[in-house]
Amino acid sequence: MSAALFLVLLLSAGQHGGQGTLGCWSSCQRHVQDLALRARLCQLCVTTGRADAWVLELGRTRGLPAQEGLRSALTDPDWRVRWAVLRAQAKARGHTEPRTLADWVAEAPARDEVLTCVTAARAAASTGKSTASYLKEAGAKGGTAAARVWARRDAIREALELEVYSEQAVLRGEALSHLATFLSRPPARVLLESMARRPEAGDVAAASALLSVAEKKGSSVGRMLLAEAKPPDQALINRLFAVYSADLEKLQKGLASLDITERRATVQSLWRYGPLAQRELERALVDSEAQVRRLAARGLAEAEGLSLMEAVRRKIWDDGASLDTRRTWMEMVATEKTCEPFLLEVAHDTGFLADTRGEAAARLADCGGDATRRFQLLAPLLKDPQAAVRAGAVRALALPRSPEMDAAVAAALEDSMPEVVAAALGVVGRQRQVARAESVVTLLGSPHAEVREGAARALEWIGRPQHVKHLAQTLQQDSVASVRVAAAETLAILGGPFAASALSQAAAKDPDSHVQHVARRGLARLGFRPP
Repeated sequence: MSAALFLVLLLSAGQHGGQGTLGCWSSCQRHVQDLALRARLCQLCVTTGRADAWVLELGRTRGLPAQEGLRSALTDPDWRVRWAVLRAQAKARGHTEPRTLADWVAEAPARDEVLTCVTAARAAASTGKSTASYLKEAGAKGGTAAARVWARRDAIREALELEVYSEQAVLRGEALSHLATFLSRPPARVLLESMARRPEAGDVAAASALLSVAEKKGSSVGRMLLAEAKPPDQALINRLFAVYSADLEKLQKGLASLDITERRATVQSLWRYGPLAQRELERALVDSEAQVRRLAARGLAEAEGLSLMEAVRRKIWDDGASLDTRRTWMEMVATEKTCEPFLLEVAHDTGFLADTRGEAAARLADCGGDATRRFQLLAPLLKDPQAAVRAGAVRALALPRSPEMDAAVAAALEDSMPEVVAAALGVVGRQRQVARAESVVTLLGSPHAEVREGAARALEWIGRPQHVKHLAQTLQQDSVASVRVAAAETLAILGGPFAASALSQAAAKDPDSHVQHVARRGLARLGFRPP
């Protein structure tokens, strides 16, 4: 073997199931004695990464060396290799795989009984069936083979438990899954019974096995344990919780990462822990990135055994939920098919506070669909007696324009409540309604700070050089820092000497440090050195 090939095998060892490329290569070298045949077959371990690749190819090869290799491979310690031989034989003989397996088990000498029975149990379990079920249609010897396997169930359990606690982590989950399927019992129950007979030193391996099974089943260890937990299991479950708590503590670092990809991956890892990771998932629910928040929401729903919409409904209709909590969960609805009817239900439910109803109305903009139809649904909410609801409905008008929508925005700009006017200003800006620029400038003098701020931000999109003077005056004179910040940011977009002068003054003299910072950043954007 060349040094380069050995390095490839070493780097890929342990991958692709239990045997890995190096193990596959070793078994091929061990069982295939013909040098020419060996050279052709063993390279399949590298090119396919499958433990059974060389066996299946050997089964398609004629001649005595091939037959000798197959007979030898039936004694391999890896069940996948043994099972691959039987599959190759079944194909060559034109028999079904269950029949070939049953014949082999029924005819095996006593010295090979455990090896054949373990193979049968695992081959059946790999299809999701118990051995008896798998061998039901295996021909005349199916019943005898199934009975023989079940008679050796203690030996099979012992063999599979050894792999559950293997030093090779990749073996553990599959072994536990196969054992549970063979015994027709839940994996968590099988694991707890195994732990009761073993010292705590093996708990890390046990916890890893259940975690692997949960991931494969699309479930979580938390839910699997809760489904099986009984008072006598408390000490065993505490041992598992200790391992999972240490895992969760390490994952918390990923939630604080500046890299969104790492935060996303961390949240997906948290899914496997289910209810055990509730605190961490709730922390991710307020992440700055929507993708991370959505993953966290789905993880929390899964932890409770609910669909996302079921979880959203439960969270929003919780009497003790805050507006922030409800807002977060409503954000998750937008990607669901039932988004529109759900949000309309909340928006029209007078049992909720107006802020919640308004947030639901605003979220309708995220549901997609036909703009004209959406406007028809929003029309009643635009006339709701509660200002927060009207404001939410106006925010949802940020859709392709139409005469009816423009009229609704115009009416909202004349509303008596500042939150409705501010919402309308947001729509004017996003829709680039340049014709309303002068009306927006007038609103820079509104007595309400949120309207003044909305006007300053709308001018970022529809402002013209002649409006710089008004924004500069706002930056210099407005008493509310957030309004001055909005004016400074818009001046940095519109630019020009007058804008630079106003920003320079604010950077040097504004009483608010954040306004100063924004002004300096604006100057840098315009190519000027901040004072």
